[in-house]
Amino acid sequence: MTPDTEIIVIGSGIGGLCCAGLLARYGFDVLVLESHAIAGGAAHSFVRNGYHFDSGPSLYSGLSYSPSSNPLRQVMDLLDVDCEWLQYDAWGVDLPEGYFRADVGSDGFCEMLTQMGKSDVIPQWRNLQEKMRPLGEASVKLPLAAFREDLGAIFTLGKYAGELLPYLPYAPQLNDPFGKVMNKAVQDPFIKNWLDLLCFMLSGLPASGTICAEMAFMFAEWYRPEVLLDYPKGGSGAIIEALIRGLKNFGGSIKLNSHVEQIMMENGKASGVRLRNGEEIRAKKAVVSNAPIWNTLGLLDQKKLPQSFIKKRQGMKPCRSFMHLHLGIDGKDLPPETECHYLIVNDWERGVAAEQNVVAVSIPSLLDPSLAPDGKHGVHVYLPATEPYELWEDQQRNTDDYAEFKETRAQVMWDALAKVIPDIRQRTELELIGTPLTHERFLRTYRGTYGPELVAGKERFPGCTTPISQLYCCGGSTFPGIGVPAVAGSGIIAANTIAPLGNHLQILQAIAK
Repeated sequence: MTPDTEIIVIGSGIGGLCCAGLLARYGFDVLVLESHAIAGGAAHSFVRNGYHFDSGPSLYSGLSYSPSSNPLRQVMDLLDVDCEWLQYDAWGVDLPEGYFRADVGSDGFCEMLTQMGKSDVIPQWRNLQEKMRPLGEASVKLPLAAFREDLGAIFTLGKYAGELLPYLPYAPQLNDPFGKVMNKAVQDPFIKNWLDLLCFMLSGLPASGTICAEMAFMFAEWYRPEVLLDYPKGGSGAIIEALIRGLKNFGGSIKLNSHVEQIMMENGKASGVRLRNGEEIRAKKAVVSNAPIWNTLGLLDQKKLPQSFIKKRQGMKPCRSFMHLHLGIDGKDLPPETECHYLIVNDWERGVAAEQNVVAVSIPSLLDPSLAPDGKHGVHVYLPATEPYELWEDQQRNTDDYAEFKETRAQVMWDALAKVIPDIRQRTELELIGTPLTHERFLRTYRGTYGPELVAGKERFPGCTTPISQLYCCGGSTFPGIGVPAVAGSGIIAANTIAPLGNHLQILQAIAK
């Protein structure tokens, strides 16, 4: 029997673990329940034949130093945990214009424009950087750790009023679509295509649908002097392990293989959960769902929910799903200039969100050889939120038709990877293909989605609170939205909203130090 607890967090994604760890630091008795055998949600790592693979995120920044504007770094600091960070300064891009090495840093993109023979449009990029500078500064000055969703926000956000006053005129722009700011500064089609690509990789939407605040954070992180990108030694799972250490160090706990089947309600309040095995666990203070909102609705007795809430949340459009190709390859005689990350764009005219048009490649064992057997490399190739679930929903797993369809839909990833490693087929010793059904099964996501597709300027991500007393949400279905910094921020906000105001103010003092 699992004893009752104060707070239950459903799901161990980055959002759920950040929320649970902070709640434990606040002094609450916290239990995380994870359906899968491996913690981490979309950010978990897994091992096959000695290869350590990331299931999702692999491109990180702002995590190897403190203080940092990255909410995940802030949580790790508050939990007094860390990873060993490996750093690099560029990634490869294969575009319709050709292949380029995309350096980060204040001059990195300008150097790429010069390589392309487009130095004449550099002033447009500089103009955009200047317009984004105050927005980036504003996004850094006001940490997500200051947010909470009750009247206490007057005091926590008020702490930063003096610092933010000079940036007040820019506040409305932070909620605008980034495309609105971009189009005022940039006319060159290539720069616009490039920014659409960055927006899509961050939010699942092009510049016209990505909130400006998200791009302001990216500009502040990537396009500043002497910046480097980060990768955790041991893979993305090392981040998850660090967050779990922090949770446990402050008295919290986590149970794997614990599938929540129902969120129980009593007297109009979320009172606990019932597991698939029939076990019931009570939560005296709160239940926090890190599951996607569509999955969360399925855990509730919808007869007890306001119909307006159900309609609004069910009406949130989900992003499309992913295709994954995880490979174990012979690493002998790989070109020394091989990068650990690549983006391949097949056609700008189709748009970055077009089906099978953009392919991402990650070879993290180039940075961390321990992720693969000696002389080998692990490769992760994926189609980022462009794979329609509708193509797969009638497929039957473990059938010949399913296997054949997987190979057909994976071909575009093989073709993209061949631009990086031409003899990739001959080198491959292990092949795993993940589909939207794989996403749905192992990540417990509705229709294998990456999260909601909410267009900036027209729709907003909901907050952490719900009409049900003591029921909260965090993760990609809530503000600030999709992506590692965003989901970490959502966990912070949910924890802060549950915590007493005085404790929250103490946390902000710790961050300031």
